[in-house]
Amino acid sequence: MLKLNPIQCDKIWGYERWIASTHPDGCQKEFLNAIGKDYPLIVKVIQANETLSVQVHPDDETAKKLEGEGVRGKTECWYVLDAEPDAKLAYGIKGDFSNEQIASSIQQGTFQNELNFISVKKGDFVFIPSGTVHAIGKGIRVLEVQQSSNITYRMYDWGRPRELHVQKSLASLKNNKLLKAGPFPGKFECEYFSLELLEEKSFVPKKLTLLYLLDGQNVELCSSNGTKIQMSQEDIVVVFPDETISISGTSKFMKIC
Repeated sequence: MLKLNPIQCDKIWGYERWIASTHPDGCQKEFLNAIGKDYPLIVKVIQANETLSVQVHPDDETAKKLEGEGVRGKTECWYVLDAEPDAKLAYGIKGDFSNEQIASSIQQGTFQNELNFISVKKGDFVFIPSGTVHAIGKGIRVLEVQQSSNITYRMYDWGRPRELHVQKSLASLKNNKLLKAGPFPGKFECEYFSLELLEEKSFVPKKLTLLYLLDGQNVELCSSNGTKIQMSQEDIVVVFPDETISISGTSKFMKIC
């Protein structure tokens, strides 16, 4: 069992904390040394004090074509940790537009009219398959689980003078059939990762697992190898396969693997 130290990146819209990563752009060396290889996921906490740019991420095949061999695409998801009243996310596009129409809308500065906005609250869950247009709105804090990739194609930035990646965005775009966003169902699984709420007092993972503390008081984890770790809200630990973990205190964890 290993407690990880976050790496914080300040942004013009707020900040993100890489809380579990071996990616070269934000590598926790203690994590890499402990597992001895690349970890296929990145887990972040994102605090949006202002609305993020409108983005799209490529799938594995498109990432390879656009960025070269050995680069993953990025499918991700968000668990909403907190949200201001009336907070909204951009999630997909309204209607069926051609790439030419989208490019024209971006150039004219009207692309926001094509976006599908959804309201979110604490405890909601949103799945963002690669190829999905999305943006986190102002006043939202999320736990993000994603493939280990740092590719972000910025489609639209609300008039801010930052570089856009329109052609790569359009090459990555898919007409995804989006899952309905709403309260987290307790468990979610896709081909890249799984998330599950853990409220039990003990468990034994069959594979390497991350435990992120959503909420709790006087929380302590005890491992069968004798390790003891005190936990505070938003701390994350790595639990190794077949390691028996006992949990004391009142806690609500997100189990990620």
